[in-house]
Amino acid sequence: MLWDDLYRQTLSLVPGYSAVADQRPFIYIDSVRQCLHCIDIEESESKTYPVSTAEKGLGNRLDSNKTPFGVHRIKQKIGGAQPKGMVFKGREPTGRISDEYDQRMIDEITSRILWLDGLEKGVNKGGDHDSYSRYIYIHGTSDEKRIGQAVSIGCIRMNNDDVIELFDNVLVNDLVIIR
Repeated sequence: MLWDDLYRQTLSLVPGYSAVADQRPFIYIDSVRQCLHCIDIEESESKTYPVSTAEKGLGNRLDSNKTPFGVHRIKQKIGGAQPKGMVFKGREPTGRISDEYDQRMIDEITSRILWLDGLEKGVNKGGDHDSYSRYIYIHGTSDEKRIGQAVSIGCIRMNNDDVIELFDNVLVNDLVIIR
């Protein structure tokens, strides 16, 4: 896939979106291959990370437990000052550090949170299809052993080291495309 072509296609879906004019790096999440690409068009570089999207596949409806598809933006970055493994509840650090990364029965949110906001009205923005009100995040997990498998309940899970690196390299309003 040519990243320039994907970028142009994305721009056509969100005309007038101000952050795209800067040609910032953007995130492309491939749910079939269970990977996330952080793409810098100007430098023709891409960093790829394994992820876990929803076990139930892609879908935008509220309470579907599916990962929403389409064009999003990073609306909030949460946890930048926290140590690796910090467990979050309601987007607040709990004070507990998870240092065990094979907890299959618990869907803990750890290390960093990138809270996503849909940009396509009627697709992933508004009504019962709103990614932001569904609390869809890219986040670290205490279930690292299953990264690379579709096992989440809607969010995009990453290894803790990877989500920290990604967090440090993206900005609020950067684009996120999920397919």
